Amino acid sequence: MGRHQTMRTIGVIGLGNMGRGMALSLHRRGFAVIGYDPAPGAREASAADGIAVAEGPRALWQACEAVVLSLPTPEVVEAVLLGADGPLHGAKAGDAKPGLLVIDTSTSDPAVTRRIAAALEPAGIDLVDAPVSGGPKGAHAATLTMVIGGSDAAVARAEPVLAAMSATRVHVGGVGAGHVTKLANNLLCAAHLITAAEAVRMAKDAGVDPERLLAGINAGSGRSGVTQVNFPTWVLTGAFDSGFTMKLMRKDVRLAESLIGALALDLPLSGQVGQLWRDSAEVAPDDADFNAIVKLQLA
Repeated sequence: MGRHQTMRTIGVIGLGNMGRGMALSLHRRGFAVIGYDPAPGAREASAADGIAVAEGPRALWQACEAVVLSLPTPEVVEAVLLGADGPLHGAKAGDAKPGLLVIDTSTSDPAVTRRIAAALEPAGIDLVDAPVSGGPKGAHAATLTMVIGGSDAAVARAEPVLAAMSATRVHVGGVGAGHVTKLANNLLCAAHLITAAEAVRMAKDAGVDPERLLAGINAGSGRSGVTQVNFPTWVLTGAFDSGFTMKLMRKDVRLAESLIGALALDLPLSGQVGQLWRDSAEVAPDDADFNAIVKLQLA
């Protein structure tokens, strides 16, 4: 079978808002899908959707050609892949199918990703990091955007699985490059939410309607995903229901700060953005929608 087997059975570990949607998208595309989540409620919800659910991750390593991860932190990813129930340490050594492919869609630490990949490689297990944008709606509709890190061969093998879950895919480099790119993207989003809120506050106090202001900005060079999507969809409407929390964005900003520190870079604006996100708990607690950071200026 080797590293070039046809992808037929796909595992999904992490059946929360994102993983459940990705499992359903894979199922709709004709893959046999086996899911696992430590939370009973998540397992029950996916089972109700018609997804086969395992009692533990070991069954996925044995049954699947590829396993997709949708997990909250780098620590959890490392525990799943290198821990006692990981593909290297099952009931017997080498429990995983030959040529197993692991696709990590989490937003994670690139250093951890590279360390895990190096540990898996001698066992013939490829790791592709493919963090996603698009939220739970994108996961359910298979319209996610992915930035992908991995070898050319591994990414080519992963393409049918990635295509079943996403509309846009950009291969940005070797293992870990996807996570570097995702951290850069989320750092920009975190900054843009703050700068856009400050611009809206300035213009509003100067007598310009926020919706008309955004129409003008979006026709010019100051536009961003935040001004084009976040503000009209979740901020100006007061909805604040994107499905992505302050806790998750704070985690991503911390990961970006950690990467900047590891590279010994002096990036003052990024540092200020990180400080504002850390200090915003009174205005926007961890369980609030991440767009609530704008309340620093607009509350």
